[in-house]
Amino acid sequence: MKKVTGIGGIFFKCDDPQQMNDWYAKNLGLPVQKWGTMFRWRDAENPDKEGTTVWSTFKRDAQSFEPSAKEFMINYRVDDLEALVKELKAAGVTFVDEMLSDEYGKFVHIMDPEGNKIELWEDLG
Repeated sequence: MKKVTGIGGIFFKCDDPQQMNDWYAKNLGLPVQKWGTMFRWRDAENPDKEGTTVWSTFKRDAQSFEPSAKEFMINYRVDDLEALVKELKAAGVTFVDEMLSDEYGKFVHIMDPEGNKIELWEDLG
C-alpha cells in the first residue's frame, strides 16, 4: 500500500503572519493571500489530475499545532487514510484526534517520536 504520496501543506507559526506573507510575496514572489498561498501542480502519473500544496502562516499563539510545542506542522497526502490509520494504530503511533472529514477530504493528526504534530490528509477531490 502506498502511504505518503506527497506534501499537502507546510504550516508555520510566526510573530506577524501578515508581515511574513508580505515579505515572502515581495522577496520570493509567492502569490499570498491573508491565509497564505496554494501551489498548483499536475500528477506525474495522471497529468489530467491537478493537485495542490498549501503554504500558510499562523499566529504564534495558534492552538492548531497543539499538543506539539513546535512552530511548524507538515500535512502529508496519503492514498487510503482509513487503511493507514489501522496500520498506525497497530504500530502504537500516538493519535491526537480521530479521523474527520470535510469538504477538503479526510484528516487525522498524529505525533512523531520528537513531538512534532503531523497532519495526514486524503484528498477526496
